[in-house]
Parts: sequence; structure tokens; C-alpha cells
Amino acid sequence: MTTEELSSLKIDKSVDARGTACPGPLLAAKKAIGEIQGGQVMEILSADEGTRRDIPKWCTKKGYEYIRVIEDSGYFKLYMRKS
Repeated sequence: MTTEELSSLKIDKSVDARGTACPGPLLAAKKAIGEIQGGQVMEILSADEGTRRDIPKWCTKKGYEYIRVIEDSGYFKLYMRKS
């Protein structure tokens, strides 16, 4: 998915975990996933480098669709879709 396609993607839930270190962003994502329905998209904001590995692995393990990561000014935006 391109950056342009992501900009038009409807974000159903945004989790701002920029103030936490590993495993905080993953734990925040695990908590928030229960608040969205199958097919909906969640965005995770994190400044922790480990999140770039943790979220895709978690998505694979749970059967969720990992969409993409984008680097922003000092943090990452990770996108996933609940199955």
C-alpha cells in the first residue's frame, strides 16, 4: 500500500503509545484491538524501534493483516486491519 493510499484509508482506532517503551506499544495495541470490529483499521503511533518488529509478528500470530509502517518526525505509524 502506498503512502497516498494510506492517506485515504479510514482509521477506525488510533493508539498513541509514543510515550512508552517496549513492550508498552504492543500492550496498548493488544488492549485496543478489542475496541474495533473485524475489517476495521487500527493505527499505532510509537517512538520505540522494537514496535517495528513486535506489531507485524503479533499480527501474523493472531491472523490480522499488517498493512504498513511509515516513519514520521521521530516516531512510527503502523497500520493493521483486524480480521
